[in-house]
Amino acid sequence: MRIAHIITRMIVGGAQENTLLTCRGLIEEYGDDVLLLTGPALGPEGSLIERERSESRAGDEVPTHAIASLRREIHPLRDWQAFRAIKQSLREFEPDVVHTHSAKGGFLGRIAASRLKIPAIVHTVHGAPFHPYQSHAARSTFRACEKYAARRCHRLVSVADAMTDLLVDAGVAPREKFTTIYSGMEVEPFLHARDTRDQVRAELGYGEDDIVLAKVARLFHLKGHEFLLQAAPKIRERSPNIKFLLIGDGILRGELEKQIHELGLEKQFQFTGLVPPARIPSLLGAADIVCHLSLREGLARVLPQSLLAGVPVISYDIDGAREVVRTGQTGFLLQPKSIDPLVDAVVQLASDADLRSQLAEQGRAVCEDRFRWQTMVRQLRELYEQLLSSNPSQTEAV
Repeated sequence: MRIAHIITRMIVGGAQENTLLTCRGLIEEYGDDVLLLTGPALGPEGSLIERERSESRAGDEVPTHAIASLRREIHPLRDWQAFRAIKQSLREFEPDVVHTHSAKGGFLGRIAASRLKIPAIVHTVHGAPFHPYQSHAARSTFRACEKYAARRCHRLVSVADAMTDLLVDAGVAPREKFTTIYSGMEVEPFLHARDTRDQVRAELGYGEDDIVLAKVARLFHLKGHEFLLQAAPKIRERSPNIKFLLIGDGILRGELEKQIHELGLEKQFQFTGLVPPARIPSLLGAADIVCHLSLREGLARVLPQSLLAGVPVISYDIDGAREVVRTGQTGFLLQPKSIDPLVDAVVQLASDADLRSQLAEQGRAVCEDRFRWQTMVRQLRELYEQLLSSNPSQTEAV
């Protein structure tokens, strides 16, 4: 097949890693001709494409075409230029399949592919672009855009059943247009994450008796760091040997450091700053508990990654979290923004090593095959085949 993937930017992130692994898998496992269309990797997270080039042998890189005007921010003139550039690239590449990702890339890419009557057009919903924390006008606009674009593709792929429920309830598209395919990843590094546990804990300055609670997320709004800080004094009071490891960086770091100082918890908290993705498995393997407190997320990759690394998870019950986190089976699922239940869950896990092992072991069994990138690529390839075999004559939904 000839397959074009379109994404707004290839920063270091979950949706981007999903896209890159899909492109590589299609090339390596199926011999497909693949072209990745993307805008510049603007942002503090760094470029996933540059990382890929530095790690690949010459000639092994995913063929990529950069579109300078494809940006995340809304800009009518630049967006029109991006649309024309996408359309021209697709016209030259002549793909059998166009697969889009992210809000801007997904909107412009689906319209361009529809205008060119591409035989199979697919869009992956990594996370809905509209959510309750936006203004009513913004939420309505983004929902209308998604509904318009959904009529111009043949199938919508959700990274969690929760994404399907959300978009169906919002009237974006009928349920039969959705397929759930979990976001794949390199599983093996996480399965071996605890091989370097003692070494990494020593590097980070943790003692044998310290209980390390890790949180992996950008230091950004809606990621829930404020809830961890609210809970931290109560947790320390009941579990004096607790340590908090914040993995990631972002615009809120200065504010968070100030709050930690005001709480007198500087010795309990450690910031890693921005770390390369290859470092994440070993950091998770050094932890005893992982907390995920975001208020919106498709299905956070850190949840299966933590369980694969042998670490139980605590998560707020948002979006697709419940498809991985099951209270009493793989961790604790809590009401969003709740503080006292968070404290109780952390204290219970901190005091019971056998429970931590039991939950992590069950979680690994749930996640090991489901989140392999090979499983994701195989399911996507089968979906492409299905769509091409039906050879639709138009891209408008029935």
